[in-house]
Amino acid sequence: MGVHLTVGMGEIQVVRGVGNELTALGLGSCIGVCLYDPLTRVAGMVHVVLPKSQSERTGELPGKFADTAIPAIVQQMVGLGASASRLKAAIAGGAQLFQFGVSNSLDVGSRNAEAVINALRAAGIPLVAKDVGGSTGRTLRMFSDNGLVVVRAIGGAERELAALGNILTSSGVAA
Repeated sequence: MGVHLTVGMGEIQVVRGVGNELTALGLGSCIGVCLYDPLTRVAGMVHVVLPKSQSERTGELPGKFADTAIPAIVQQMVGLGASASRLKAAIAGGAQLFQFGVSNSLDVGSRNAEAVINALRAAGIPLVAKDVGGSTGRTLRMFSDNGLVVVRAIGGAERELAALGNILTSSGVAA
């Protein structure tokens, strides 16, 4: 029997096996990051709030910041048997819910998306799907059975974002 876990702001949740579901509710400017190892069926989700940590501040949740969230979730997933080299990613969120005039410096959503994408690149994790930007919040769900990631914008229908367990490698073989 699997578990259904809600991933709150700044939280990291990692599960292994079948029947598990991870959900991030109310992603506005935040980014939900889903990682999956198809061989071991280790699934992880982190709810990133801000792009960059401040090294002088200690005791904060590593999942809160893009630059600390990606290394932390990879470490937890490897601890459950995943291989960092097999991980695939999908992300959603990064909306700009409020208009602040002509300044983009206050667009935390786009800064979060950029920081998460850069952190995934630095970790060598392919980003296979994304649903970021816009002005609408989202809910993100991921299933450990097959790495299925679904997203629903507020007021919209749920739709498949990615099946991370069915991604083809460059040789054309399912990963």
